[in-house]
Amino acid sequence: MIIRRPNPALLVLLAATAALYLWDLSASGYANQFYAAAAQAGSASWKAFFFGSSDAANSITVDKPPAAMWPMGLSVRLFGLSSWSVLVPEVIIGVAAVGVLYAAVRRHFGAAAGLLAGAVLALTPVAALMFRFDNPDALLCLLMVCAVACVLRALEHASTKWLMLAGLCFGLGFLTKTLQAWLILPALALVYLVCAPTRLLRRAVQLLLAGLVLVVSGGWWVAVVELMPAASRPYVGGSQHNSFLELTFGYNGLGRINGNETGSVGGGHGGGGHGGGWGQPGIGRLFAPDTGGQIAWLLPAALVLLVAALWLLRRAGRTDIRRAAFLVWGGALLMTAAIFSFMSGIFHQYYTVALAPYVAALVAMGAAVLWERRAVSLLALVTTGSAGWAYVLLGRTPHWLPWLKWAVLAVGVAAGVALLLVRRGEGRGVRRAAALAVAGVLAGPFAYTLNTVGSAHGGSIVTAGPAVRGGGGFGRFGGGHGKPGGRGFPGGFPMGGFGPRTGERPGGPGGFGGGMAGLLGGQRVSPAAAAAVAKDAGKYTWAAATVGSQSAAGYQLATQRPVMPIGGFNGSDPSPTLAHFRQLVKDGRIHWFIASGGERGGRGGKGGDRGGRGTAAEITAWVQGHFAEVTVGGATFYDLTRSV
Repeated sequence: MIIRRPNPALLVLLAATAALYLWDLSASGYANQFYAAAAQAGSASWKAFFFGSSDAANSITVDKPPAAMWPMGLSVRLFGLSSWSVLVPEVIIGVAAVGVLYAAVRRHFGAAAGLLAGAVLALTPVAALMFRFDNPDALLCLLMVCAVACVLRALEHASTKWLMLAGLCFGLGFLTKTLQAWLILPALALVYLVCAPTRLLRRAVQLLLAGLVLVVSGGWWVAVVELMPAASRPYVGGSQHNSFLELTFGYNGLGRINGNETGSVGGGHGGGGHGGGWGQPGIGRLFAPDTGGQIAWLLPAALVLLVAALWLLRRAGRTDIRRAAFLVWGGALLMTAAIFSFMSGIFHQYYTVALAPYVAALVAMGAAVLWERRAVSLLALVTTGSAGWAYVLLGRTPHWLPWLKWAVLAVGVAAGVALLLVRRGEGRGVRRAAALAVAGVLAGPFAYTLNTVGSAHGGSIVTAGPAVRGGGGFGRFGGGHGKPGGRGFPGGFPMGGFGPRTGERPGGPGGFGGGMAGLLGGQRVSPAAAAAVAKDAGKYTWAAATVGSQSAAGYQLATQRPVMPIGGFNGSDPSPTLAHFRQLVKDGRIHWFIASGGERGGRGGKGGDRGGRGTAAEITAWVQGHFAEVTVGGATFYDLTRSV
């Protein structure tokens, strides 16, 4: 067996990506405390690990399947709870995604194209954000890259094995973020059915076998949850009837498309095509101020190169693998972009990390094909056009590095001219023109990426890069940068220059607090409050209870003791019922009830408490009417072991 030595340039790319993503990683603290708390719970309880519970006492799960929590939970179990043990697994996932994308592109388009694809992915701002963050999107992105790579390997020789491995990736993707993992499935299945080099009947049977693997690998956990008695497992967070299938097809499924999301936070008000608080649906959403700087730097180039490459390869045979590669990556891009553009439900800018590998692959493959086919004029036009579009995107941050847009435009124009001059020649001139072109198209996203890794990010709604002119919408709910002004980078490159976005309350690793920002951004916990929760916690099943998962997560991470998140993520889930909560209190299983709003005098009622909705509001009212209020470290506590 011949063992191929790795390309030294690939090793440099992976090492540089790892160093970039690890830079000042702990500045974000636990990032999204909602998922960090689930990782902590999973490290303390194998049952919580299996179900993805918010707390080790297994009162309720997060509103996603548990696969994305598993790497973090194992890391915390092995190395103890810290920012690094929670976030380093995400960095490893990001480096792996770059490596798999390189391999998939290099196989049919050469090492240079593979390196370009990997570099584009690594330097996409939203990728740099999510591969340093503990949301499920990082793992989903890796699994989708692996799925596409497996389908391409299957297309080479009609391999059943590789197609079944693709099915496994889709199944694991479902256990990561439910139906979002299947957005690209129709496009990939259609390409295989049409282009695989075997007879049609065998192609159909292979797809059925891959579908069976998908169902088994993604459905076994669902079957366990649905068949297990409700009393023996945690409540399914995000559902209204304790059903994972309801969560899958409702709040996390069709509700995201039509906006009819029961229990939604702040946006998606009943569809109607208006997008609620999540921006205006339409073909321009991905290029809008809130989203363009996250993903759109090379999106126009990817679309142009896709069309150009398919035209140049139009006479290739049905089974031509290079044309099939464009159909697979292009189909994945178009399917995902269309859903993101027109969905009326909850849409966050960081979702667009799913597009990053598709854009990166198409740009690299398209550039390789255009160069091979001597379509240098079009390549020069794409280079200059990308620099011009970067000028527009950078113009949305007029006070952040105002000179950069002019520099990027100048380099892009110079690169376009250089490409026209060298044409298909050889030697240093060609290499210099190519390097200049790469610099011209990557300078803008690279600057945004440096800003991203040099700034702290926390909460449930985060964005990459500096604040933009004309932005708003999502940012008003909190999250984003956790520290005003960001941080510096070696060499004095300025990372910040802006304070927090509208609606934020800076808080560093402790998170945010109060109102909607407290709901989406975690809870600031004082040392005195943490000490009170931790005292005698071993005597109780739950050291405390509070409305909303972010509030509970702050106390749980500060004490590493189970804290019950009443009502789940935003306090709207009917878990627990008032009767059940009263019984738990009677049995002495909960010590404290903490008013969820952080500091006294905040918004939302007595002691700053939001109070939640439905059963959460009933529980809050019952507690306030039967137990004495005390102030601990600026927070409002009720001792549930002492009634008034």
